[in-house]
Amino acid sequence: MRKELPHFSVGQSYGGNQEWFLERWMRIGGCGAVTACDLCIYLAKYKAMPGLYPFDANRVSREDYLAFGRIMRAYLGPRLLGIHKTQTFVDGFGDYLAGTGARPVRLRGISGEEDVETASAAIREGIDSGFPVPYLMLRHRDEELQDYTWHWFLLNGYDDSGDGFSVKAVTYGESRWLDLRRLWRTGRRKKGGCVLIRPAGAGDGVPYAVARRIPSDSARFPEPDSP
Repeated sequence: MRKELPHFSVGQSYGGNQEWFLERWMRIGGCGAVTACDLCIYLAKYKAMPGLYPFDANRVSREDYLAFGRIMRAYLGPRLLGIHKTQTFVDGFGDYLAGTGARPVRLRGISGEEDVETASAAIREGIDSGFPVPYLMLRHRDEELQDYTWHWFLLNGYDDSGDGFSVKAVTYGESRWLDLRRLWRTGRRKKGGCVLIRPAGAGDGVPYAVARRIPSDSARFPEPDSP
């Protein structure tokens, strides 16, 4: 069965694109913020959470998207090691959610150390519940996946037809179907993982009721150059 969630377009782009940013560090390391931006627009548009996106989610312009990215940078902006842990994304995105006053959701990181069967079950659970899944991949031995290394992106579909399990990866304004077993088994020591999002009260996770200070170990790159 193939299951795909709806998304949004910005002109001809399927979602946002970190390459649009004038700020050099956002182009290099803004994938976490862009993934969070795409997720917020989805939640505002399809999950009745309009407070998560301060513009019109039904008519997303590039100008509005870039302005939103500069807001999200304060929570999930580029940093020296990148957002290289799922918990760092959970903390930053949770802080943003809490600051908006939106209805609480639960966020739960799934470590890349888990087996692929655990990952596929978690991704299926998230997408079946109507929530895209933020995904982090660090190093990978497969050179054909280099565009996805040390990178955050969204998964908004899966296909478990036959014996395999493919996921629909969304990044750089486009989508691509990838075999999860190939994606998850990186062949490298350092692992990424993914983040499940559920309404508060559904399943295990961390409810965000109040904003918290961003952890002090998340050293950021210098402030962006002026446009």
